[in-house]
Amino acid sequence: MEQDTTTKLYTFLIYSENVPGLLSQITAVFTRRQVNIESLNVCASSTPGAHKYTVTANCDERMARILTAQIEKRIEVLQANFYTDDELFINETALFKLSTPVMMKNREISSLVRSYDARIIEVNSTYAAVEITDDTDKIISLFDELKKLDCVLQFVRSGRICITKSRVEHLDEYLAVREAKRIKKQKK
Repeated sequence: MEQDTTTKLYTFLIYSENVPGLLSQITAVFTRRQVNIESLNVCASSTPGAHKYTVTANCDERMARILTAQIEKRIEVLQANFYTDDELFINETALFKLSTPVMMKNREISSLVRSYDARIIEVNSTYAAVEITDDTDKIISLFDELKKLDCVLQFVRSGRICITKSRVEHLDEYLAVREAKRIKKQKK
């Protein structure tokens, strides 16, 4: 059987206890395998006591499996999985600082912002702050179009946030099984 060596963007969802230093251990796994992290987001998860790391990286499926296995070896890591985009609901947020004088001269800019369902959150004589929440491709497309109009003063994107399309939360299943084993062991 031939291995798939197609490189594509994978999203790694990693759940852990909230332990200082774990982020550097997780990123070191990617560094050791010479896989560049494209985006990274860390936050508390919906499961009490667990933190969620969302990491994106371009690699082939074989490497995604290796990275996941290496990450799961960490004691504090509760669970790690990797996904393709079609298995997830994905969003990012971006902020733009646009030149107000350029916007006033070119009405196409505000029309463009509205056409992407972005919203203007502040306007003053120097700049307009614009916010958009959508998928990465749409955000980059808006950036590219605004850049052509020479109005972008600053631009920043958040890391990807996502949830799986699966009907079950894999971490909750794992923790339920772990708790059942713990209780069974205590009864012995």
